[in-house]
Amino acid sequence: MTTSGDNRARAGFLMRLVRDRRGNTLAMMAAFLIPLLGLAGSAVDVARLYVVKARLQQACDAGVLAGRKFMTSTNNTLDPTAVTQAQNFFSNNFKTGWMGSTDVAFTPTKTSDSQVAGTASTTVPMTLMKIFNMPDKAIAVNCQARYDVADTDVMFVLDTTGSMACLPGGPDTCGTGTYSYTRPTSGGVPGYAGSKGYAVNELLSNGGNVSRMEALRKAVLSFYDAFAANADPATNVRYGFVSYSSVVNPGQAILDVSPSYLVGSGGSSDQPYYQSRRVIDDYVSSTSDSTPNNRSQTACTGPTVRNPSTPLTYNSSGSATNTYYYWKSGGFFSSSYCVQRVDTLGPRWEYKKLQWDVSSLVNGASSMTDPTAVDGSKTQWLGCVETPVENPGQTVFATNSLPSDLDPDAKPSGAKRWWPHMQDIEYWRTAATDYTNGDDNNNRPSLGSTTMMQSGYSACGKPVKRLGVMARSDIYNYLYATDFVPQGGTYHDTGMIWGSRLISPTGAWANDTATWAGRNPPNRVIVFLTDGVMSPNSNSYSMYGYEDYDKRVANGDTSKLTSYHNARFLAACAAAKARNVDVWTVAIASSTSTPLQTCATTTNQALFTTSGNGLSAAFTSIAQHLAMLRITK
Repeated sequence: MTTSGDNRARAGFLMRLVRDRRGNTLAMMAAFLIPLLGLAGSAVDVARLYVVKARLQQACDAGVLAGRKFMTSTNNTLDPTAVTQAQNFFSNNFKTGWMGSTDVAFTPTKTSDSQVAGTASTTVPMTLMKIFNMPDKAIAVNCQARYDVADTDVMFVLDTTGSMACLPGGPDTCGTGTYSYTRPTSGGVPGYAGSKGYAVNELLSNGGNVSRMEALRKAVLSFYDAFAANADPATNVRYGFVSYSSVVNPGQAILDVSPSYLVGSGGSSDQPYYQSRRVIDDYVSSTSDSTPNNRSQTACTGPTVRNPSTPLTYNSSGSATNTYYYWKSGGFFSSSYCVQRVDTLGPRWEYKKLQWDVSSLVNGASSMTDPTAVDGSKTQWLGCVETPVENPGQTVFATNSLPSDLDPDAKPSGAKRWWPHMQDIEYWRTAATDYTNGDDNNNRPSLGSTTMMQSGYSACGKPVKRLGVMARSDIYNYLYATDFVPQGGTYHDTGMIWGSRLISPTGAWANDTATWAGRNPPNRVIVFLTDGVMSPNSNSYSMYGYEDYDKRVANGDTSKLTSYHNARFLAACAAAKARNVDVWTVAIASSTSTPLQTCATTTNQALFTTSGNGLSAAFTSIAQHLAMLRITK
């Protein structure tokens, strides 16, 4: 039985306990220990999960990047080498058992756009949270790699005109004279091999070559060296060359892809026009009389005998004879007698626009009989071409609808086809239709004559080099070949038109610049070098024929000929840039010109220098820039 005393004692104890905080704290500590342990455990394990996921992501990225780098197959699945490398790189970056992880898996796959994707997963056990029966956590990540090393195609468009023989920074004429050379036996159309050419002597000083041509050679080699030193080893690089003057030599490149692009491919009736000449009559250049012995008047007769007998044909010396007899009546102090007269004949020429059959040359012959010669001599096609012009006198061009003569993607047919540039059968003259006797002092020279070629009115340079992989030695051999020489006048448009054609991804030579298997499309670049401004001449035999009479560019307005050519040049530049070709221009001059600045992709890509060392530095800087480009899409 509880007494009132007991109740008072119990109440007193409880009151003392409430007032004694030492007992409360101990109880509270015990009560809060379990939730504190849960908070600490979750923090530790969440941190572990974060670290494992971050490492797993890094390993996944490394794996797919390695797989993309080593991917070579164009099949829909990832090739074994790429899979192995991807797995190795993943394993090196994420070790099984790290942070207690188990069930580590990594699967690389090939995507539809030829990249490498991957998934990685692992299971991470709990530590402190096991107290609360928390299960192990599965972690998964995704990754995808684009190995965007920039493959690069570089087309050098190089001025090889006569002034390139002179000193960088010096005058454009240097009085070095000209010389003849023999062209290589390979590398062009059949008629080019071993033929004779003329060039300006390159300037020498103290026994060394100090010309712009030599500076150009060294600059191109500097470009090659700089690109090789700065590019990723996996980069694929192709080089091409267009040397230009008033013409370009793409003949063999055209034959390689389709002879049908040339007039003459259709046979002997498929004939181009030339400003040429033909024989229309004989003329008597000299007469010789003799007296046959004991020939009577009745015997002093007979038909006129021509040798050769066929009208308007001549012997190997370019002449013919007419032989006939007549009776010479005597006078008061002389007797009559028979006279044999021999007239030496030469051709009377008519100069005008004429068609000639050059089909044998287009179809592989190395030479043909010169139709403008009477001595049976041969002529050759060296590989340069003429082009028709759809709209003579045009200066404004729409980049998306260019005429075929400017279109980088042209695959011409019919009247739009190119045709052989034939120096020997093209003739200079002074009137729309002109006439001469074969051996008089006013004889009009062929554009293939020594005088016309030495003076630069006619030229046909080194054949173009289509895009392809080239070792340094290949480039050296191209630049130091006997036919890489200065000659001819400066027509920037000829070089840019053909440079853009040979690098266009959608043109006749698109296969040369095709995307490498399993790679992104290459960066496409034109490096255009010149030592001067445009300087066309209406009397030169250019890619556009003989402007004074063909009127293809200026349509007769020759006082503004330079403006017409500049308009064509800029249209060709714009067409190249519209096809994502990166254009750089370099001038060996004290400043760049407005056309060269406009042509370049940006004004910062229009460079200039007045020294050979400066030219090498400019080419080196371009190469370093290009070598470090990376495609981002």
